[in-house]
Amino acid sequence: MSLVLAVLSAFVLAFATEAVEGRSLRPVSRRPGDIALRLCAYGLLTAFWFQFSWRPWLAASSCVLTVAILTVVSRLKRGIIGEPLVFSDFALLRQVPRHPELYYTRPLTDPRMALPILASLFGVALWYALEPTVLPREPSVAVLALIALPLALLSLAAMAGQGALGRWLAARFPRPALEADVARIGLPATIIAYALRWREGRTVATESPPAALAAQASPDRGPDRIVVVVQLESFVDPVRLGGPALPLMDVIRARATRYGRLRVPAHGAYTMRTEHAVLTGRDANDLGFGSFDPYLTHSGEEPTSLARLARQSGFETVFVHPFHRDFFNRAAVVTRLGFDRLVMEEAFGDAPRIGPYVGDRALAERVLAEVQARSGPLFLFCVTMENHGPWKAGRLPGIDDPRAQYLHHVAHTGSAVEALIAGLTGLPATLCVFGDHAPALPDCRPGFGGTTTDYAILDFGSAGGAPPQAADLSADALGRRLRSVISGTPGGAQA
Repeated sequence: MSLVLAVLSAFVLAFATEAVEGRSLRPVSRRPGDIALRLCAYGLLTAFWFQFSWRPWLAASSCVLTVAILTVVSRLKRGIIGEPLVFSDFALLRQVPRHPELYYTRPLTDPRMALPILASLFGVALWYALEPTVLPREPSVAVLALIALPLALLSLAAMAGQGALGRWLAARFPRPALEADVARIGLPATIIAYALRWREGRTVATESPPAALAAQASPDRGPDRIVVVVQLESFVDPVRLGGPALPLMDVIRARATRYGRLRVPAHGAYTMRTEHAVLTGRDANDLGFGSFDPYLTHSGEEPTSLARLARQSGFETVFVHPFHRDFFNRAAVVTRLGFDRLVMEEAFGDAPRIGPYVGDRALAERVLAEVQARSGPLFLFCVTMENHGPWKAGRLPGIDDPRAQYLHHVAHTGSAVEALIAGLTGLPATLCVFGDHAPALPDCRPGFGGTTTDYAILDFGSAGGAPPQAADLSADALGRRLRSVISGTPGGAQA
């Protein structure tokens, strides 16, 4: 009886938590099917916690606490990035203790983190002592129960991807509709359903690309052809933030073959979404539930990769990024994307840091050194790091305001790109620069510019080229344009 009462209490309190949180923007759906899915998610959460303790009220309380934490974190994330929590966010959790400087958090050794964690563990231990278990007293039955419940949950998860249950889930969630589904069935149910649909959809990663993306490699690009693509961390024209004009933007407007706003898949974070779109030319809408973290989904197995095309065309392919190899599992992913050589954090041991990260100017110097050392055609993709958030007090001496810190860094970004332009001038080269997403600053929240950044393509190898052309693009369209640049087909930088 206590188990039934505890589960019912968990359902009521979890339901009330979500209803109160979304009462103004996302009223709880009253459709019986939607309510049933919401309650099923609460039931699964309760069963998940119950298997560790076999204490009904501890499991029920853990379910309610889980829903409350998910709700609070999702609200915070929505305010900064513009979308609620998604299942793929949990795969990123392992990065937080490894790289706390990248997040608005502290190391686990910090007393402000360690003490609440220890207090929580003590509270759970005390609850274990106070609440009796409902595990059967007969040892053989108890062992059977301890085994049966986890197996039942695992079996249910396995069945959700096949048979009648799998077909029902696919019909109910044919494609991501994140905001609508969270409003309809709640956050926990959406996270669980999307995770199950994502798991079954991973097999499409190696499907043949659309014909429009399958540009053929051209082996006669010239013995010295250079294509440099630079992904600029959190880059937008600072004028859009009320900052001073960046000299680089005047250079771009005067010299770029094509430039303009770049529509990217996220605001303030999720670099890998834009990076994947440019490197593959694939629209996020075509990735299904893999669109939330394409690197997690496809692990670099992409038939439309720019690096693969470049390698087939006879280019040496180099990936340059002055940060840890394990972040986003980048080293493994970009190797599968087709990059022959990786230049990462260990290659920048003596490089000057501006704030916590390697400066953009030092990175530009390394890129130009790679260009000078080439022995043939070169495709180089570079990801900057200097202007990565968070921008918080203590990052730069004497500059604590987040916006001022950002503008300080973005001036270095502009200078670095100008150095690249100067270094590539006179060479048979194409340079593409673009921002991965707008910065997550207090005065730059979701909706800013329609999540657009800025991009430019400069072609140094053609005499008397076309005049600069302003044209907005999406990140995947930029990737397809770069495929044309690499393959030498019409519609490249001059298109």
